[in-house]
Amino acid sequence: MVLAVHGGAGGALRRENTNPELAKVVRKGLADALRAGQKVLEKGGTSVAATEAAVRSLEDNEMFNAGKGAVFNEDAGHELDASIMRGSDQAAGAVAGVRNVRNPISAARLVMEKTKHVMLAGEGADDFAARSGLPTVTQDYYWTEARWQELLAAKGHGPASAKKQLTQGTVGAVAVDHEHNVAAATSTGGLVNKMVGRVSDSSSIGAGTYAKNGTVAASATGHGETFIRGAATSTISNLIEFGGKDLASAAYDVLVKRLPKLGGDGGVIALNAQGVFDAPHSSAGLLNGYLTADGKIVTRIFYDETPPNQ
Repeated sequence: MVLAVHGGAGGALRRENTNPELAKVVRKGLADALRAGQKVLEKGGTSVAATEAAVRSLEDNEMFNAGKGAVFNEDAGHELDASIMRGSDQAAGAVAGVRNVRNPISAARLVMEKTKHVMLAGEGADDFAARSGLPTVTQDYYWTEARWQELLAAKGHGPASAKKQLTQGTVGAVAVDHEHNVAAATSTGGLVNKMVGRVSDSSSIGAGTYAKNGTVAASATGHGETFIRGAATSTISNLIEFGGKDLASAAYDVLVKRLPKLGGDGGVIALNAQGVFDAPHSSAGLLNGYLTADGKIVTRIFYDETPPNQ
């Protein structure tokens, strides 16, 4: 594998009760993200650029809980988080609680490459992105009817089924480039009806995002507070580097054995510099897809394609 993406671990799509059109749209969204990253890699671009391109594609797709499709917080607003990390030197950048950046992942990359910091938050992050020339939007850009209905349902004012209309989870990407450098990127709108000011694991290096050439590039999705407490992605790397585990065993250990004991579930996409890939999860499902070196694209969206605890 050279590139992989995920569209969240918010729930499993089951063939028997999933609208075929919905399934088609979700699968296309993952494939489009993979193609966006593929274009970068085919032109000799870096793994950082490839993961940014893939995540930007998902942020622009309202089916996913990031960017355009971000969920509402408790005050009916949107606060978005994102982070990115380069495996060659472990440089990293992140933004938290941004409200006016069209593509938070691009802002995170700029923090990594243009500042001496790792994370910018809130108004400062929004201002930095705008000064850097990134497209800005007003809050109504993120508004969608489906997400509004989800908020109403979360507050007890709408049908409970609204909670399951769209994917709830974070989006992310991992890649390895022609120089065998890995990178990881993650972006999210957070939790439906979350407290104002809540920051997710998606902007936390070592929790939602981690990349190190000698071990792994990983992007996580799931119960963010648990992933932060369990230092999910950096623990995978540490188990490989210091524990002698292979990628699959380390990722399985963290996602299926350790994090559920802390009270949360989720999934991760993990890729190393040799192209070894795995996507274990303790959640019911994990929307994901991958690209092979010979150009084959595979997407997995149904429960039977990604059974839990594997």
